[in-house]
Amino acid sequence: MTKRYWLLLLSAVTLSALAGLAFFSHSKGASTPQAVADSPRLAPGVTLRDVTFYSQALRRDMQYRVFLPEASGTQKLLVVYLLHGGGGTFRDWSNYPDVAQYASGTILVMPQGDYSYYVNAALKPQDRYEDYIVNDLPADVERRFPARADRASRAIVGVSMGGFGAINLALRHPEKFVFAGATSAAIDVPRRSFSLKRLNQSRTFRDMFGADGSDTRRNNDPFIVVRSADSSKMPYFYFTCGQQESLLAPNREFAALLDKYKIAHEFHIVPGGHEWNQWNAALPGVFEALHRHVE
Repeated sequence: MTKRYWLLLLSAVTLSALAGLAFFSHSKGASTPQAVADSPRLAPGVTLRDVTFYSQALRRDMQYRVFLPEASGTQKLLVVYLLHGGGGTFRDWSNYPDVAQYASGTILVMPQGDYSYYVNAALKPQDRYEDYIVNDLPADVERRFPARADRASRAIVGVSMGGFGAINLALRHPEKFVFAGATSAAIDVPRRSFSLKRLNQSRTFRDMFGADGSDTRRNNDPFIVVRSADSSKMPYFYFTCGQQESLLAPNREFAALLDKYKIAHEFHIVPGGHEWNQWNAALPGVFEALHRHVE
């Protein structure tokens, strides 16, 4: 075979490998966000604002993006915090789904979460992402925008890693949120044991959650936290998972636990895999349920 043939074959294999790596980074969660063009999907009557502010918890500047009505006047508005997935950025929610249409009478806040699972990292005390999301971010949003500051008007929603974050933060801070939504939540991450086959991922999860069996890991495991939750004080949980996802089994298991402990929720199994087309299709159900449970 000719040298040209082998060069063409090598080029094709390389492109295929890169495509596979990009898919793995998006669907499984990578520590470094992928560089993509910023092309927000706007909606009529909705404006976009990008904000950089100093987080006391993280001791550095952080960014978030906001969709809000162009004409809100002096009316205070419902706030929904939208958490991105692993390998993503604060731009994801504006670039991939058609979420801007839900900013009528609502402020949508999309914070940068890095690859953090939105927890205060057990072995990296400088990475206090839980405190950043729960305390610093709402304080800045409520200072800059016409946002209502009461629990009854505050919701949190996430995809994948962000779905874990939304559920975990709502369980740990039920006084902050009236509604928690998740699509394809990586709900079982704290239960994944240290593995030499996934050494880098295991080390990252150990830094975030602590060693297997540690108090810090147990305190951020929704399957454990829910067992001592006061059902009368919990937000309403709405979550979905695709039929083709490996996360379906743990999401089903978590729904069964919510049933057992009589915590109000909805769980829906939907068509599709771990990607934005599926998550975008789930949004009408998420926001319909959200508006049934906010004031």
